[in-house]
Amino acid sequence: MTLPSKPTPAGAPRGQTIDLAKVKSFLLSSLTKVMDSSENLSSEQRRLATQQNLAQIYARTGLNLTKDVREKLIKEVLDELSGFGPIQPLLDDDEITEVMVNGPNNVYVERLGKVIKTNVTFENNDHILRVIDRIVSPLGRRIDYDRPTVDARLPDGSRVNAVVPPVAIDGPSVTIRKFSRERLTVSQLVAIGSLTESMAEFLNACVIARFNILISGGTGSGKTTLLNILSGFIPEDERIVTIEDAAELQLQQDHVVRLETKQPNADGSGGVTIRDLVRNSLRMRPDRIVVGEVRGGEALDMLQAMNTGHDGSLTTLHANAPRDAISRLETMTLMAGIELPIKVVREQVASAVDLIVHQSRLRDGARKVTQITEVAGMEGDTIVLTDIYKFEQTGVSQEGNVLGELKPTGIRPLFSPRLEAAGFKLRPEIFGINVAEMLVQNRRPARGR
Repeated sequence: MTLPSKPTPAGAPRGQTIDLAKVKSFLLSSLTKVMDSSENLSSEQRRLATQQNLAQIYARTGLNLTKDVREKLIKEVLDELSGFGPIQPLLDDDEITEVMVNGPNNVYVERLGKVIKTNVTFENNDHILRVIDRIVSPLGRRIDYDRPTVDARLPDGSRVNAVVPPVAIDGPSVTIRKFSRERLTVSQLVAIGSLTESMAEFLNACVIARFNILISGGTGSGKTTLLNILSGFIPEDERIVTIEDAAELQLQQDHVVRLETKQPNADGSGGVTIRDLVRNSLRMRPDRIVVGEVRGGEALDMLQAMNTGHDGSLTTLHANAPRDAISRLETMTLMAGIELPIKVVREQVASAVDLIVHQSRLRDGARKVTQITEVAGMEGDTIVLTDIYKFEQTGVSQEGNVLGELKPTGIRPLFSPRLEAAGFKLRPEIFGINVAEMLVQNRRPARGR
């Protein structure tokens, strides 16, 4: 995607080479000078003016580049001026879900679940720093030697993390989690095998019945996408407060209040954390509280909210399995700074959380709900977990695809009476219970009689 330097273009005198990097630099500097006086133009007017001025500047150079080389050169100049430089084509590619810059010559993407290295390059570390500055400056963020990390959100909702020296030892690094333009539906997840129709019906009932649900999973496993979909089951007449570090949720309901954390000012004051927002949300008369991700002391406030009448809350956290999710929730609760006996913490967790939905990214890149687990209460000092659905892997195909089946365990959850009280009398088959077979077995005479 970056043009090769010093080609011999069609139309150039024999033996003459043109340094396209210098041509690109000339076009960019000339265009910048011309466009400095266009600040009062609308975005559409500025775009058209940029294209027209660039065409005029290129014409004055007298170059006779081939059409393909000329179009690539002009696009790179436009991307450099109004986009994010070399990585702009990657951001425009709908098949790419993540862009990772590890240095000028190491740019990776995740495409269709696979991480691959691209041929995209930057000029040097300073070039990466200029692109980072272009990303964070309009958002009111700063990144420098004293504050070498930043989290930000692009206008389209994509999530950006940047790290620069001295923290980034080998040079500046950028990671962009792209924001999907198309909001996935539960039907699409069923179609691609991320969950089954029975699981979708069960989760729909649990959300409407106001169960507190925890979505767990590893990085990039699709937790936020699943949270988006489960949040879509919340009835239209309920007031929803969403709390996120970087706003990603796309709730379609009308009565939604979106809250986002705020980074501290240069002097360290003025920051607003997830925990601050969780506490504040309790004074906003919410019917539902949806926390994008719980990762610290706010876990205690979340549990207390769940245990004091704010049923139907949803959140995500990083974990490798439902049991790990419980352990992490206990640890984060203790991070609140309040000394509580571990048994009390576990009682709080067992009382607050009804269901854990575990999302995994498999070896072939597929994202799938691999466990739906009921938090069934306490047995002594241990929280009891019961799998309602589970993914059973059977092998790997020749193409490298993971083979297996998502199926119910045959266990009906203990909270079934709460579902029935909310108007959901789910079919036994949803839980893998074959009623006809049970009736046949019950009719068989006992042996020896």
